Amino acid sequence: PEVCLRLEVGPGAAVHSPLAVQNGFLQMLVHSYTAELFMSFLTNLGPFLEDEIIPEVIPMEIEIVDAKITLKDDSPRVYPTSPGPVPLTLAVDHLVVKRREDGVFYLTAPPGEGSPKQEKPVAVLEEQKAPAECECVSAHAAPAAGPRGLSFREVPELQRELQSMRIALAEATMDKARLLQELRKYNPLFQL
Repeated sequence: PEVCLRLEVGPGAAVHSPLAVQNGFLQMLVHSYTAELFMSFLTNLGPFLEDEIIPEVIPMEIEIVDAKITLKDDSPRVYPTSPGPVPLTLAVDHLVVKRREDGVFYLTAPPGEGSPKQEKPVAVLEEQKAPAECECVSAHAAPAAGPRGLSFREVPELQRELQSMRIALAEATMDKARLLQELRKYNPLFQL
């Protein structure tokens, strides 16, 4: 992993923040970082961060590029037959964390990335899906409504309805998985 750290204090730091003149400005870059942490590490980190005095706010900017952190639950199991929790992996492609004079941390996308890059594939994907959805529905629509059996006003309404059905299906699938997991806590050999 590559870590670059820079701390500026004094009149030169005023370009970052007026508060940085007296408190300083911390700039950090973390690149290609991979780690596996136990959940108990995070829960026991709190007492080390507590202090009896209110710390001074130091404006900072932390840029994280290509990082992957895996969190593993090491707490004792409630049910001995349970297979245990699945590790949680947090992958960060490119993220900027900024702390301003008010002491609040802001998560932002790096400048020049994000929306234009992501809008293009989504638009292409919607264009590819729209004809297939129209063809499937056109068999049930009135043939006189348009070239594929649907008017242009009906297509967005049907797409919204399809999206709501997909959300409902995803929720039902999650409920089914949760119920199966609960059943397997009591009977590990249960099969559906």
